[in-house]
Amino acid sequence: MPVINEPRSLRAVGLGQVVRGGRRTLDDVSLTVRAGELVAVIGASGAGKTTLLEALAGVRPPAEGEVLFSGTPGPIGYVPQDDIIHQQLPLARTLRYAARLRGAPEQRVDEVLEVLRLTGRADTPVGSLSGGERKRASIAVELLARPSALFLDEPTSGLDPASAADLLALLRRLAADGVPVVLTTHNPADVQRCDTAVVLAPGGRLVYAGPARDTAAHFGADDIAGIYGRLDGAPTFEHDAGGTGLPGGATTPARRPAPRQTLLLTRRNLAVLVANRLTLAILAGSPLAILAMFLMLFKAGAFERPDPSTTVMILFWIAFGVFFFGLTYGLLQICTELAILRREVFAGLRLGPYLAAKVILLLPLLAVVDLLLLGVLRALDRLPALAAADFGAVYVTTLLASACALALGLLCSASVSDVAQAGLLLPMLCFPQVLFVGAILPVPQMAAVGRWMSYAMSNRWSFEALGHSTGLEALWRDGGSPLGPPLLATYGDSFSRPVLVDWLILGGMTAVFLAATWGVLRRRA
Repeated sequence: MPVINEPRSLRAVGLGQVVRGGRRTLDDVSLTVRAGELVAVIGASGAGKTTLLEALAGVRPPAEGEVLFSGTPGPIGYVPQDDIIHQQLPLARTLRYAARLRGAPEQRVDEVLEVLRLTGRADTPVGSLSGGERKRASIAVELLARPSALFLDEPTSGLDPASAADLLALLRRLAADGVPVVLTTHNPADVQRCDTAVVLAPGGRLVYAGPARDTAAHFGADDIAGIYGRLDGAPTFEHDAGGTGLPGGATTPARRPAPRQTLLLTRRNLAVLVANRLTLAILAGSPLAILAMFLMLFKAGAFERPDPSTTVMILFWIAFGVFFFGLTYGLLQICTELAILRREVFAGLRLGPYLAAKVILLLPLLAVVDLLLLGVLRALDRLPALAAADFGAVYVTTLLASACALALGLLCSASVSDVAQAGLLLPMLCFPQVLFVGAILPVPQMAAVGRWMSYAMSNRWSFEALGHSTGLEALWRDGGSPLGPPLLATYGDSFSRPVLVDWLILGGMTAVFLAATWGVLRRRA
């Protein structure tokens, strides 16, 4: 069976792109890429190579001009610089998930592995492949849907010369089948293996588009490396890109129904989680470590002859503990796979199912963790004796608090670019949830700004709901401690509000955070 659909030639006419601040990254670029050509886009860093590639592929439409395609419409393959597949799963299994998301038959996986000479590595985890093999694996994802054109952003970056040569030989074979292949590169050896070179000067000006073998001579240089010092003053290249064609880059991908996408993504997320033993150990181990610290910190029987200051801190740390569980579960979920998400959205993935799959997988884990925390604390007399209904209310509060923190973690994960940035956010998110909750300083006693800040703290509403469900007011009023009534007066009506109100606030905040996450991902992906 063919690796590609019917090939398509393309013509770019007057492409222009302007970034924030008014700086041009493409300036009236016109060129033609014919079916079966292997084209290298080169130029100094920041000259607009990736911008041009994204415009041609339809990943980011240009602000000016248009891209015209001729030939039978078909999907477009786009391989960014970052790996676009999960590292934890075996290669063949990863490709099967990708095929299902794209609506491609699973037998395509074996065909693509054979074409890319990866059959012998089918059962190897992607993270254990060599750099060249991982790049071929990313190309394999794009070949599943039989693209009619293929675009690659610096595919040889980071590869040794032998691996880079092997990859260019592979791209040459794909081009020989009739598919136009366009790549960006900084490697002069890559250009020599291509049919056509496209050279961009700073500011995104096209200064050459023609046979790769003539590129150095056009600039009066001895070799490809020698042209870089001659680009600033090079005249703009006049290229006739006129002609007929169909407007647009990639054809609109055929999207699978949202429920099927959600189910498939949930299964893949679970497989990735189980395969990543370190992440699994952290998700399971951190709640156990916090529970152990709580048992060492809270003495048994603290609610039998209640000291008000002790009981308020126990409930606060329980509220903070379940908040911390949810936040850490969500904080690393998206930033580690943004490149994968961008490519899958381009291939037809909906953001709603993507977010739903994260919640469907993680919320049951949090439900088990919260129940374990409360069950152990109650069994070892670190909580007051509660009727079943009151214990159920406490559990609902902790679950809603974890869900809200999970949604906040997903929002922050979608907003940052890497794990390091997410790690820096963790204390910044936790510290206000300690100060403005009302445990250390009651909300009515805060300065006006602090009181307003407290409304935005999800931990405040879970802490107050826990105080209501455990009967904190009655414990303080009737427990015999002279500190109880005065302390109760400083809290005002914090613990007398119906718990349903706190639940509605937590649920509303969860919905807002998830909607904001969707909005951030829509902008970034």
